[in-house]
Amino acid sequence: MAPRSEDHVRSHRSVFGVVPPSRFYRGTNATALGKAFSRFWATWASFGLPPWRQVGLELKGRRTGHPHTIAVVIAKYAGAEYLVSMLGECEWVRNARAQAGGWIISRKRRKVRLEEVPVDLRPPIIKEYLRLAPGARPHIGLGKQATLEACARVAPKHPVFRIVYENPTPERS
Repeated sequence: MAPRSEDHVRSHRSVFGVVPPSRFYRGTNATALGKAFSRFWATWASFGLPPWRQVGLELKGRRTGHPHTIAVVIAKYAGAEYLVSMLGECEWVRNARAQAGGWIISRKRRKVRLEEVPVDLRPPIIKEYLRLAPGARPHIGLGKQATLEACARVAPKHPVFRIVYENPTPERS
């Protein structure tokens, strides 16, 4: 196993305290504890409670058609909003690709289309995401002060989607 950077270790401690990330995830799959926390945070975010950058993302399962809601952090970059997969190729990413649309929920439901961002355009978006999402840092393996070069190295493993609202409303704060 490769040694972890000091930024990685510091972000690991500050987010999870004494509970290691392995209690929440095994690779890209959530453990029972991870699923419970995910359900809690998805509900919390859907009510529009702080942190304000966190929202619920509802997508239909590509095989079952049943709706699944997860908590995600929206990163704003160059006037657009983006979702970054901290776990890389995971279920919500596969569901988003299969249907290219879903709902962003924060007090109200807004229909969205998700457009995957090419790998070469991802680094500045991932950099902004790392600044906003401390819980993602241990999964991505970079800290808050990550360089664009470091973000470019992880970009192929972490899909990014641009959010296009079906019925645009005035910008959120």
